[in-house]
Amino acid sequence: MANGGPVQHGFPHLETVRASITALYKRLSYDTVQTFATSVAPADVAFCDTDDLYLGAQRVARELVRHYRLPDARLIVGFREMTHAANVELAAGPEYFVELNDRFRTHRRDIGAALAHEVMHVYLHRLGLSFPGTRDNEILTDTATTYLGAGWLLLDAYREDSASSQKLGYLTPEEFGYVLAKRALVFAEDPSVWFTSPQAYTAYGKGLAEARRDAQQPPLTAAGWAGRRRYAHDRRHAQGDHGAGTSAGARPGVPYSFTPDGRGPLRVSFPCPTCQQWIRVPVRGRVRARCGLCRTVLECDT
Repeated sequence: MANGGPVQHGFPHLETVRASITALYKRLSYDTVQTFATSVAPADVAFCDTDDLYLGAQRVARELVRHYRLPDARLIVGFREMTHAANVELAAGPEYFVELNDRFRTHRRDIGAALAHEVMHVYLHRLGLSFPGTRDNEILTDTATTYLGAGWLLLDAYREDSASSQKLGYLTPEEFGYVLAKRALVFAEDPSVWFTSPQAYTAYGKGLAEARRDAQQPPLTAAGWAGRRRYAHDRRHAQGDHGAGTSAGARPGVPYSFTPDGRGPLRVSFPCPTCQQWIRVPVRGRVRARCGLCRTVLECDT
């Protein structure tokens, strides 16, 4: 939790974020991801200063448990001084003890954001889905929280000016915006209408631009002129290598790679812009491909 300190910006964790989206689709399946088409509503996690601290926190926790479809999980929420925003004790259940930073006693509107992350820890724990290492596992948790409809709360908790700052979670504001945008493009949802933080709008806009770039990379037909020209150049070299019986792999910074397929045609591999699962199709001009993981239909010019 950045509390008055510097806030990291940009997309330093983008590779892990994309791997997290792929892992979600693989573990949950397309059909299960689709059940999260509706985000947590602001009214359901609203917290007024006049609300009882503990009863209000329990109410918000129950709403997030309902959103994540964990009906047999019970969260017991407490408060104490700590460095991090919150902590959850991952046991066998059905009761889970969540501790929130004492800061939230007076910053109650952000309790929903802190609990969204901690309840997701419970959800992923029950799924048996995790990444090695604390950093990557926390990035997975932030990504899952956001992609499954509660992470807009975390981005909205980001506030920064010349005198103070606050940010929850391990992702940068722009990375939260990126995952929110990936979700918005799948479910035709505009999360920006729920933001109360002016900085959240800016971060979401930058994340949306980055998410759109995923769908504008060759060999997708939406790729721009420069990308198409670079792709054609790389394809010519790959076809020459293919004739010589060698493989032409991906160059650093290039989002595709060419590989031979025995005696068949050269093939190109590239990440699905929706779930980031790599797809492999033959190099033979216009091709329509369907991602087997998220079922996205892709128009390609290979």
